[in-house]
Amino acid sequence: MIGRIFLSVFAMVLAAASVQSFAVAPARTSFGAVNGGSSFAQSTRLTPIVAVPSNSNNLQMMGGKMSKFGIFSPAVYAAKFALGEKKLNSIRGKAISLHSQYIGDFCEWAGAYHLRTRLIKKAKTNGDTLGFLV
Repeated sequence: MIGRIFLSVFAMVLAAASVQSFAVAPARTSFGAVNGGSSFAQSTRLTPIVAVPSNSNNLQMMGGKMSKFGIFSPAVYAAKFALGEKKLNSIRGKAISLHSQYIGDFCEWAGAYHLRTRLIKKAKTNGDTLGFLV
C-alpha cells in the first residue's frame, strides 16, 4: 500500500518536473524573420564582445561544481556511493555521449541540424534541473 502511494507521488513529481522543463520562452513580438519570411530559423544577432582586463581587484570564481538538487539527486548520490565516483562518471559519460548522438541523429532526420547545439545545451540544463549532474 505504502509502496503504491510512494510510486504514485514519485510519478506525479516526475511528470511535473518534465512539464516544467519543456516550458516555452515568451513569443517574439515581430512577425517573421528579418526578411519577413518564416521565423523557424531565428536570425543571428551580432553583439560586440568587450574584453575586460583582469585586475587584481577583480575577483572571479573559477571551477567548482554547482549543480542543482533535483528529484533524481538521491539516486545519483546512492549510485555514487555504490559504484564509486570514477565508475559513475564513466557510465554518465557514456550516457551523455549516446544522448548527444541521438539528438544529432534526430536533428539530421528532421532536417534541422543547425538546432543540434541548442538541443544539447537544453538537455544539459534539464539534466541539471532534474538532478542528474550532482
